[in-house]
Amino acid sequence: MKYYIIAGEPSGDLHGANLIKGLKEADPKAEFRFWGGDRMAAEGGQQNLVKHYRETSFFGIVNVLMNLRTIGRQMRQCRQDILSYAPDVLILVDYPGFNMKMARFAHENGIRTHYYIAPKVWAWREHRIKAIRRYVDRLYIIFPFEKQYFADKGIEAVFEGNPTVDALAERREAFPAAEEFRSRHGLDERPIVALLAGSRKGEIRDNLPLMAALAERFPQRQFVVAGVSWLDRSLYERYMAGSRISYICDRTYELLHFAEAAVVTSGTATLETALLDIPEVVVYRTYWWQVWLRPYVLKVPYVSLVNLNLGREAVREIIQSSLDTTEAEKELRAILTGGEKRRRMLDDFAELHRMMGGTGASGRFARRMAEDAAQAKNKNSEDRL
Repeated sequence: MKYYIIAGEPSGDLHGANLIKGLKEADPKAEFRFWGGDRMAAEGGQQNLVKHYRETSFFGIVNVLMNLRTIGRQMRQCRQDILSYAPDVLILVDYPGFNMKMARFAHENGIRTHYYIAPKVWAWREHRIKAIRRYVDRLYIIFPFEKQYFADKGIEAVFEGNPTVDALAERREAFPAAEEFRSRHGLDERPIVALLAGSRKGEIRDNLPLMAALAERFPQRQFVVAGVSWLDRSLYERYMAGSRISYICDRTYELLHFAEAAVVTSGTATLETALLDIPEVVVYRTYWWQVWLRPYVLKVPYVSLVNLNLGREAVREIIQSSLDTTEAEKELRAILTGGEKRRRMLDDFAELHRMMGGTGASGRFARRMAEDAAQAKNKNSEDRL
């Protein structure tokens, strides 16, 4: 079978690589062509990488508008390449701004389409539901609560677990000893509080100043921000100036593993933190009018994936516009060692682990995709006879 896979971000590259590994096991004759990154290239062959995500990732409205010509050119290139390759199935990994357009193109050209890691239509842009129903042949979801959501919309989605569990298990095997980690990054023996302020410039700008102010309230702990390599360190230092915060780049999982607790913005990081069994407070700072409008525009009751999956506020969500640390300080103290909420939160995380289905999700998804693609191909062959 010939598989064409499109991933446009670092997380998509990771999940795409694990998917390729699973497809090779499920389909020994599998052939690949893909848009992705170094991980996918390592698993599926460098010669099969068409475009690296470094060339295709455009975050934010302004950045997108400034690169409309480039994006348009890339879309044309992608469409032509798909037609030239003539895959048995097109697999789209997250990245909805680009991939939903590719889903429509594939459908209009008779190419079977699988969507892996569904667009978060339950939070925003719910109008995409119609496009998913019309252009996607099989939808693969990674959050348990999505199964009922999509069923209510007339879409039978496939859930086989969450691939983040696999990614964490793989990384755990390479974690250094605690002493080595602290020594390598210049950390002392005080308990660590990890700060996950986001992965985009605007998130760092909005959240890190609040986190820096919070750190001043806990002199017996060392606060460490998890940086990402695609953002310059100077951006973090601008908002860390004068604080006691340390900086570690591209070692988020390791940092969380050795942390006593974490302060996290919304997003996948809230789930990753919980799956590493690190108590957390979700803090997100935004404009006052966005805080006010939140109940009217947000389609779901929570912003953290932990709470969305458990269906209750297991981790506290503090959404505010000011730099007031009162609520964040209260909640952080409650989840530190000896805090009144720490044990209950860890019990909630154990329930979350069970819901996510354990390790092996990537392989299970891959087998389902290979089986579906083979059945569809055989049916098409029979129809032509």
